[in-house]
Amino acid sequence: ARACKLGGCAVACCTTEARAMSVPQCTVISRLSNFTLSSRINGNARYGRRNTQQKCMGFRRSSVMAGSSEGLRACLLQASRRSPVPRIPLEVTADMFDNLNSGLEKAWDKLKGAKRLTKENMRAPLKDIRQALLQADVSLPVVRRFVKNVEEKAVGVNVIKGVTPDQQLIKFVSDQLLELMGEQAVPLNEAASGPTVILMAGLQGVGKTTACGKLALYLQKEGKKVNLVATDTFRPAAIDQLKLLGKQVGCTVFELGTDMKPAEIARRGIQEARKQQADYVIVDTSGRLQIDKDMMRELKDTKRACSPDEVLLVVDAMTGQEAANLVKSFNDEIGITGAVLTKMDGDTRGGAALTIREVSGRPIKFTGVGEQMEALEPFYPDRMAKRILGMGDVLSLVEKAQGAIDEEEAEKMMKKIEEANFDYNDFLKQSEMIANMGSMSSMIKMM
Repeated sequence: ARACKLGGCAVACCTTEARAMSVPQCTVISRLSNFTLSSRINGNARYGRRNTQQKCMGFRRSSVMAGSSEGLRACLLQASRRSPVPRIPLEVTADMFDNLNSGLEKAWDKLKGAKRLTKENMRAPLKDIRQALLQADVSLPVVRRFVKNVEEKAVGVNVIKGVTPDQQLIKFVSDQLLELMGEQAVPLNEAASGPTVILMAGLQGVGKTTACGKLALYLQKEGKKVNLVATDTFRPAAIDQLKLLGKQVGCTVFELGTDMKPAEIARRGIQEARKQQADYVIVDTSGRLQIDKDMMRELKDTKRACSPDEVLLVVDAMTGQEAANLVKSFNDEIGITGAVLTKMDGDTRGGAALTIREVSGRPIKFTGVGEQMEALEPFYPDRMAKRILGMGDVLSLVEKAQGAIDEEEAEKMMKKIEEANFDYNDFLKQSEMIANMGSMSSMIKMM
């Protein structure tokens, strides 16, 4: 179903995509301001006939039509003649940190016109900062320390000539964000000799197996040879999923089925990677719906068997401040070196990114920003702080452009434009290269 405009309003309706899949039965329900349309469409889509029962504002009728959209149009037109219906706006989910950014902007606005940062005029902005962080699901102890540190640095400080008090406050908040998330990006540890072994841990449903495939592709783009090892013998089809991801990114996947112990599979997988002279070995481990003794015992055995250089915990960003407690629990039990934060492209409020390092003491090394295999980015605290403060992230935009746009092809395009030989085929190629960089809204926010 999709949103479409029929009879002056937005409704969800049966589409040609649904009919193309030969869906035998489709229910369409649209709630409008003063009437309800409920139509149940029965029949085989292959023959293109529908028996549509419609109920609009107390009347009922039955008709046989060539397609569902015509039936909906007729019903809506008749309903709109009886009573005008306002158009319903489509709901769009907010991007990561949007709410936090708007909350901080309120704080800056309250200092407009001030000549100095004092305890009195800082009270309202600090309250807005505290509220914005709490709404972003940052843990309360972290928020208290954050606001206290900003207040201590800001109050009584002479404003630099040419800089307004609200700009000075932004500087203090930016410095505190960097202190919270880490001053610099933390790279992956590398083995002194032989392949670098990365052990991936995490609960079920956080995107751990997918993160293995994304990390393999990221390392391959760096010119490294990567092997994947499937040790998840607990979840059904986990091995098949990793094999499919390995085929998709072009990696060798080592697996021995589900009858052998995960620790032994990991040990043999690393031996095979040494024979193939792989640069990196990524070990996918079993997860559970929640932390339990069996999972921790299995992880400890696997870690002992493969002696990893990196132990990365994959965490769902939508768990908010609970993600930090999860990282701390895993670190206390098995000892981890960093975290991979997934699903950062959803409507998550971003509290996990601001809390993990402060609570657990372990850095975030990568973030998952989409469903595509290429959607894995190193975590740069300074760039993230700029995004939160609405300052953009030009460096990430440039890196995206370098990865998506072929330099030779771009030079050819430039020559064609200069010579007035640029045609629709060239325009299509250019549009495809830009589309590989992601959505237009995400690129605009980086500017």
